[in-house]
Amino acid sequence: MRTKIVAGNWKMNMKWVDAKSLLLGINQYVNTHKPNCEVIVCPPYPYLDNATEILSGKVQVGSQNISEYEKGAYTGEISAEILNSFDVSYAIVGHSERRSIFKESNEQIGEKVKTAIKNNINTIICCGETLEERQSDNHKKIVKEQLEAALADVSDKDIANQVIAYEPVWAIGTGETASPAQAQEMHQFIRREILESKYGNDLSDKVRILYGGSVKPGNAEELFSKPDIDGGLIGGASLKEDDFASIINAASRTQ
Repeated sequence: MRTKIVAGNWKMNMKWVDAKSLLLGINQYVNTHKPNCEVIVCPPYPYLDNATEILSGKVQVGSQNISEYEKGAYTGEISAEILNSFDVSYAIVGHSERRSIFKESNEQIGEKVKTAIKNNINTIICCGETLEERQSDNHKKIVKEQLEAALADVSDKDIANQVIAYEPVWAIGTGETASPAQAQEMHQFIRREILESKYGNDLSDKVRILYGGSVKPGNAEELFSKPDIDGGLIGGASLKEDDFASIINAASRTQ
């Protein structure tokens, strides 16, 4: 059975005083309630060192991005070597905001995945379509192109440790959510039509696929109950201790 994941993507939010309070609260909740799911927190870069010190081993720390370059004159970037020095376990790669705002290409995202794995950092590989792409019935084609590029250099040996996050762009930060049936349909497509065709049935069954896009305490359990949805990549709700705890609880109940 795949262990569910609840990963919080804090994006560019919170002063340190508030971030510290949230980290302490999450750590206390996880140590007290001992959920049977994996919990990951991805704070802004300046908080990574403090986050790994505050959080117990039961809560892993992830980065919101990673450079495709190993080191050098790349002002503002963060390398795998730097992330390893903070004991970071995961890196989010290919988030829709990186694709749309910072114009990251499918090929660049593939290079980031390759660099992360080479340096023993597991990836949370994001994919998802815009509203226009869904309305024109191109959503599966878009997601397939995104993932095929991202996974181009990922071997059979490494794929089971990587995580996919399906995030329909039209549902991120909008309050809109794909229906559980829509989300399950895409997750099943990713597992059966993309992963299985490249890695076979046994390996595709081991890959965890998260849903992201306005996941809230009120819809988390129904989403996570679907057979191919293995948890969530949580945005706004991860900034609220009670909401994040409720989503963690929903993942535990559906494990």
